[in-house]
Amino acid sequence: MCSLSLGPVPWDGYRSRLWGGVERGVRPESGDGLGASLAPGYERRARRTTFEAVRSATERREALKELLSTARGCTRCAELAATRTSVVFGAGNADADLMFVGEAPGANEDLQGLPFVGAAGKLLETLLGEIGLSRTEVFIANVLKCRPPGNRDPRPGEIENCTPYLIGQIELVAPRVICTLGNFATKLLRSDPAGITRVHGQVEVRTIGSHTTRLFPIYHPAAALYTPRTMEALREDFRALPGVLALPPPGPAAPLEAAEPPTTEPEPASIAPSGAAGPVAEQLGLF
Repeated sequence: MCSLSLGPVPWDGYRSRLWGGVERGVRPESGDGLGASLAPGYERRARRTTFEAVRSATERREALKELLSTARGCTRCAELAATRTSVVFGAGNADADLMFVGEAPGANEDLQGLPFVGAAGKLLETLLGEIGLSRTEVFIANVLKCRPPGNRDPRPGEIENCTPYLIGQIELVAPRVICTLGNFATKLLRSDPAGITRVHGQVEVRTIGSHTTRLFPIYHPAAALYTPRTMEALREDFRALPGVLALPPPGPAAPLEAAEPPTTEPEPASIAPSGAAGPVAEQLGLF
């Protein structure tokens, strides 16, 4: 198994945070690890080391609910916990072959409790429709589960704190393909500082946590809204997606070297999603 890393903490280190206390029969304190709200009997599955050991679709959906419940009580990032309206965990098909990972919730996502609402979400749905897919067939998540104040960039410590939740989602959904949207998700899941402009549209195999998948970096839809050249590049990459999804399941990825935490790099400007905000959604019914 390869060991990807974000700064000083390798993926294996993140897994030890998820399971360390559980494997010893000890539940970590709330906000200290993802075992805090595991249901009775979950310890037996946890001792099998990874989320992917939970095999059936029903079990994986229930495990996603447990992970959501834990994320909702997370206070690892004091500023984000104090300023958020809701934890935007993710939404979609828990058995999806295709998963999208964006950067962080915006203002409307924070209010509605759902990822990718407003203009960026509508564009994503349009692009999916152009290749014969719908939003209900994919799973959508972000690197951060809470909105950074003022829509500022995620900070390295916040990314580090939130990464175990994303790894858990990836191991549970177990997608064949992950589309990273923009710089932050791309740099994190590739464990490499190369920006989206250099690597978009390039397919590569990566092992994330325990799950080996194909990464397919693309521009963030918000970056394409008012930039025709970026929009065309995004559409071209989307047109390649059916072929990527048709590839056979990938074998184990080669081990990767440690990388520095993702840093900001010039990219077409992101546009905050627009649209009326509704009540906070009950995410437990979305998987």
